[in-house]
Amino acid sequence: MAETPVRFGVLGCANIARKMCRAIDLSPNSILYAIASRSLHKASRFAEETGFSSPVPKVYGSYEAVLDDHDVDAVYIPLPTGLHLRWAVLAAGKRKHVLLEKPAALNLSELDRILEACRSSGVQFMDATMWVHNLRTATMRGLLSDSERFGQLKSIHSCFTYEADRNFLQTNIRVKPELDGLGALGDIGWYCVQALLWAADYSLPKTITAWPAPDINAAGVILSCGSCLRWEDGKIATFYCSFLANLSMDLIVLGSKGSFRLNDFAVPFRENVASFHVGSQFRVPILSEETVASDLPQEALMIREFSGLVLGIRENGLEPERKWPAICRKTQMVVDAVKASIEMGFQPVEVGT
Repeated sequence: MAETPVRFGVLGCANIARKMCRAIDLSPNSILYAIASRSLHKASRFAEETGFSSPVPKVYGSYEAVLDDHDVDAVYIPLPTGLHLRWAVLAAGKRKHVLLEKPAALNLSELDRILEACRSSGVQFMDATMWVHNLRTATMRGLLSDSERFGQLKSIHSCFTYEADRNFLQTNIRVKPELDGLGALGDIGWYCVQALLWAADYSLPKTITAWPAPDINAAGVILSCGSCLRWEDGKIATFYCSFLANLSMDLIVLGSKGSFRLNDFAVPFRENVASFHVGSQFRVPILSEETVASDLPQEALMIREFSGLVLGIRENGLEPERKWPAICRKTQMVVDAVKASIEMGFQPVEVGT
């Protein structure tokens, strides 16, 4: 435990915030210090229901109050995507480190304004994509880098879907253009896109072409879509995301000598144990399972990583880590390109820099 752990303020009482409050509590270098809602009663009830921290965190009836609390080091922002620009920029201006729920922004222009606010204030930025912090992900990276076992990367496919009920499709913020206008592409497609980029060592594709016939609601929000990504060196990737299909969280990565696949890449089916299957034509059995254990769930590993960076800035005068803003920006670029391809009648879109 750090002598003075990172003190988190949470802006909003969304369902995902419950999971993240627990993660903050579990991480050895952070504490849940404050929770805010637009209603003091709601914030108080939420704080009592979490039941994780001792003492019970402070509660505030406005987001501004958390940002004005000088004892808050960092904020986690689980607000609807349409509110990210305002509150992330305000947080950075108050010298609060920013852990921002995904999708990070409605478009690259908004994200760049957030990243510039964080850069100019010298605060750490990270988007809250949890699975990349799982120890399994690091193990798979080792396999990807093994030229003897895996070879050259050839193809990647990711898929994240779940079947939303009628109430969700009519009332959830994820289907409201003014709140989460990216719909399924932002909510779960973000995971798919970042998985493809992760496998490609975050090199950007040259072109992106959306698949025809996406599902789009009457308000213009994407309910399902897919896309093909092509790199200059010939590798190719595809992904599919949907609110209208049975639950899947598949990732398949193919190399010239080996492959690996998993069915729970975004959220492992078991909290402290995660596995994946490795394929090789040179080994017997051809398909084998590798299992990775951890003492913390992936969301707490993310908090630990983020808090470690914050402590390095606060206690040792280090610069904010640039890797995480760069990864987030590349993910947003691809998401924007998929949306642009849909709007252009499924024509290829070249990815900028």
